[in-house]
Amino acid sequence: MKFLVNPNKFNNIADVLLKPLFIISIILLILGLLFSFYLSPDDYQQGSTVRIMYVHVPSAWLALLTYVIMTLYSIVGLAFKIPFGFIVNTAVAPVGAIFTLICIISGSLWGKPMWGTWWVWDARLTSVAILFIVYLIIIFMNLSFENRFVREKVVAIFVLVGSVNLPIVKFSVDWWNTLHQPATISKLSKPNIDPSMMMPLIIMTFAFMMIGMTIAILRIKTEIISRKSNLN
Repeated sequence: MKFLVNPNKFNNIADVLLKPLFIISIILLILGLLFSFYLSPDDYQQGSTVRIMYVHVPSAWLALLTYVIMTLYSIVGLAFKIPFGFIVNTAVAPVGAIFTLICIISGSLWGKPMWGTWWVWDARLTSVAILFIVYLIIIFMNLSFENRFVREKVVAIFVLVGSVNLPIVKFSVDWWNTLHQPATISKLSKPNIDPSMMMPLIIMTFAFMMIGMTIAILRIKTEIISRKSNLN
């Protein structure tokens, strides 16, 4: 597991995994789209609009997962003084921002026909908007500080502070009354979703994960090369 904290070992593993990950992500995305548009039925209330779920839900999960990964690597960088943690933070922040933006846009497209409005300032939507702003601030900070060592520590500390928003995003629909529907999939209860809709959702989720991993690996490799060239 040293490749998770060692740049050289990460590059060796990444070179092996990159092409298979890319191929798998394309296959899963095609399968997911086929299932979503041709095999998944219309919802009895939402009609074909429900298909936005197959983009909205995976992007929301990946937006949160990416930030969790950044939080863990911030701890690795600050507590254990392992530079690879800072490399990951710099590389994957734009990936998380893109997933969050997709989540917001797809949610607005879904909300308009369901709620009659593109946006409401309820707890879930507001906390996701804050998550997107936090991602943008992290990206901006990574481009602003000239001293890399100062920048890495400041960004890592900010990531840890911003992680307070994660449980708010996750549990906002349970803690407050919101327009956003509660979670339909839970570890503690039977999923409140038909299997004909669950299958494309699972496939699209794995497709998004593979795409995210592929982009993240490319960005991490680029960041490693950039830092090595700056040292020479």
